[in-house]
Amino acid sequence: MTTRRKFLSASITASAAAMMGLSSKANQKTIDNYKSTTVIKPLIISTWHHGIAANEAAWQVLIQNGSALDAVEAGVRVTESDPTITSVGYGGSPDSDGHVTLDACIMDHLGNAGSVAFLENIMHPVSVARKVMELTPHVMLVGDGALMFALENGFEKENLLTPEAERKWREWLNKREDVPQKINEQYHDTIGMLAIDTNGNLSGACSTSGVSYKYRGRVGDSPIIGAGLFVDNEVGAASATGLGEAIIKIAGSHLIVELMRQGDSPKAACKIAVERILKKQKITKQLDAAFIAVNKAGETGAFALRKGFQYALYQNNENRLIDCDFLIE
Repeated sequence: MTTRRKFLSASITASAAAMMGLSSKANQKTIDNYKSTTVIKPLIISTWHHGIAANEAAWQVLIQNGSALDAVEAGVRVTESDPTITSVGYGGSPDSDGHVTLDACIMDHLGNAGSVAFLENIMHPVSVARKVMELTPHVMLVGDGALMFALENGFEKENLLTPEAERKWREWLNKREDVPQKINEQYHDTIGMLAIDTNGNLSGACSTSGVSYKYRGRVGDSPIIGAGLFVDNEVGAASATGLGEAIIKIAGSHLIVELMRQGDSPKAACKIAVERILKKQKITKQLDAAFIAVNKAGETGAFALRKGFQYALYQNNENRLIDCDFLIE
């Protein structure tokens, strides 16, 4: 005999199954749409003006039928080795104790990922992150463990604090009253890069030295899969720049990829992520964030919280810097 409770339970189960089926069909429809669309390839999109030089190196890999993974690593390495860029790699601003500590991650079209955080004395954290992905069962290594792993795999220890970065740190040190209660509101310009290769596969990478004069041990969004970077080869990829704490709190890059899975364009998905930060978090001078994204069809987009963010797009044999739309002047 069927009781009312059993009837309701069966009805709820059937409804849930139907909803899951509809969701699955919607997701498959989105994926099928990408498959049936002519993909604009190869292409590279990266953050900030320093993305122009990074794109050039990545493009050379792609036009020789190299993988998107090789391309994003090669591109990010250019930014990491440039001493004039104070927010990434060599020349990056130190923490409050005067140590340059680096964060980076990388992700390929198969969903593999590698990451390092709070890494010192290694020029190219993005390459260490790739080794973590390829040689270990882990996703992230940090601090002394990441350094030991890097040295064991042939990376050389180097002093990353340039004279200019040290001079600026000492100026800040002389002015401060205590360990910073307010982190510096400049110089958090991460290099994030996404690429599609000639086979239509996606990969991404992200690297930073973090916020200037941060508390020692602070880690931002850049090495965190789903925050600073996320790649799903069926749907698209996204990367972030800005205040890492704000981006972590909304799992920004993963959010954008999931919005694209539901049918939003890359730009629309980036805008929704920025609006969520604005809605959910307290507005301060330090609060800034921007996102870049690309979908499987090769459509790109970006959106920023504040005016001033630019991104570099290499597509159709043209490498150009684009001013990004924003919410706040």
